[in-house]
Amino acid sequence: MSSDPLSVLLIEDNPGDARLFEEMLRETAELPRRTDAGDSGDALSFAHEQRLDDGLDALTAGDADVVLLDLNLPDSTGLDTLATVVDETGMLPIIVLTGLDDREVGIQAIERGAQDYLVKDNVTSDLLVRSIHHALERNRQDREQARRREQLEALNRLNRIAQDVTHAVITTSTQEELEQAVCDRLVDSDAYRFAWIGDVSGAAGDVTPRASAGLEEGYLDGVSITASDDTEKGPTGRAIQTGAVQVMQNIRTDPAYEPWREDALERGYQSSAAIPILYGDVLYGVLNVYASSPNAFSDPEAEILARLGSVIGHAIAAIERKEALVSDAVTELEFAVDDFAEELTSVTAQHDCTVEIDNLIQNDEAVLAYAHVDGLSRERFSEAVDRSAVLDDARILGGDAEEFEVELVTDAAMALFEALATHGGNVDSATVADGEFRFVTEVPGGRDTRPLIDIVTDHCPGASLLAQRTGQARDENSARSLAFEDRLTDKQRTALETAYLAGHFEWPRETNGEEIADRLGISPPTFHQHLRAAEKEVFSLMFEDE
Repeated sequence: MSSDPLSVLLIEDNPGDARLFEEMLRETAELPRRTDAGDSGDALSFAHEQRLDDGLDALTAGDADVVLLDLNLPDSTGLDTLATVVDETGMLPIIVLTGLDDREVGIQAIERGAQDYLVKDNVTSDLLVRSIHHALERNRQDREQARRREQLEALNRLNRIAQDVTHAVITTSTQEELEQAVCDRLVDSDAYRFAWIGDVSGAAGDVTPRASAGLEEGYLDGVSITASDDTEKGPTGRAIQTGAVQVMQNIRTDPAYEPWREDALERGYQSSAAIPILYGDVLYGVLNVYASSPNAFSDPEAEILARLGSVIGHAIAAIERKEALVSDAVTELEFAVDDFAEELTSVTAQHDCTVEIDNLIQNDEAVLAYAHVDGLSRERFSEAVDRSAVLDDARILGGDAEEFEVELVTDAAMALFEALATHGGNVDSATVADGEFRFVTEVPGGRDTRPLIDIVTDHCPGASLLAQRTGQARDENSARSLAFEDRLTDKQRTALETAYLAGHFEWPRETNGEEIADRLGISPPTFHQHLRAAEKEVFSLMFEDE
């Protein structure tokens, strides 16, 4: 397999020396083998200029792989010639040629950026080929070291940014403060020119900025970004759709950036990264970062940015949970679900009865639902539960022949309960009546409910939203309720609530401690330990002086 020919630029004012060097390179078969150039017929692209200015113009216009440079030219002499070429070409390999057998000049040339030093009178074809080969190899190694050094510096810088963002997560109390702190910190590093965080809104998936920092200069006013499936999405839209970091390494050449290229380049943006802000299955927005140089986002940097998006998502979720605990207002979302507990829903359609579930408790293994059944015999209810694929067990706790209290056990809703709880929501109640299964979720008031609706529909594909209502989270006993919440651990509260709902405190008891422990998936001693500890906290709150 052939590759591109080796491009050599000779800057030499002596035409005879120039012809000699070209003949040496063209006549040798060693050059293609050593440099992985093309087939021998087209292995070499050779250009010759006699003046330094003309050579610099050729370097600007072409893609030379190596420069053979005479230090003494009509328009420049000595090591200044080398310095000028080094300044113009950066890391391009340069081999210095001179008629003087001066070792000191050679050493100084290498110290100032040349890869090698050859005395014209001593140059042979083999020596020239070896010198070019070694210059290219050393240059490749130098470039690789520089690339790794730059990458390490970028990773260290980005890790420091991530640490500062983590600190901002701890010290900020609102989502707005957090997102602005993130954008400010990214731009303060001088590694990035502009950063902004956007929200996805509307049926078309329009992306609306929420926070920004840096040299924006009206960029967001002049561009339209969407995450919908039927339009050009760009990196931001793809990040939203895929849930993965999307990197644009060269805005100038990447065709996917066409709608925004002119505005971006005008502001000095050369590369960009779009980072989805995720926690669990919920998308909280997308972070966009722009750099002033191409190829600014390596794979390791993209991985750190992905983790940064997760940290921000986790922080926003934590802020929402905190707001949920202190918010007086709640939003209720009522859903109807097709194809769930069909055996029970069909019974309610046939016998004009209802199953009202008012209390739901999640433990490590299942969800316990405490319900009131009205208008259905115990036998028919038990038969429906036995046939159900989603109800694992049921116990009748007390009541009459056709109006009684029951405890239901299911693990089918575990994933939904966990996902909602992660984002400050919960399933408040459920109803089975007239052949339909409905349930109500509660989320803190004032919050965008679309992520929570997405959670429900993702975990219950047959669910459809029926209503959205606002209300108050607490009643006149809220102060006492909050005091209990502060004093009880999650396990203590679960043990106490389950015992109460299961009739453990009735006389005679409807459920003993062993049965409750079995429902909670813990040992009886552990249950009694949690229960006694919860009782002590409740009684101390009631009877001890402030």
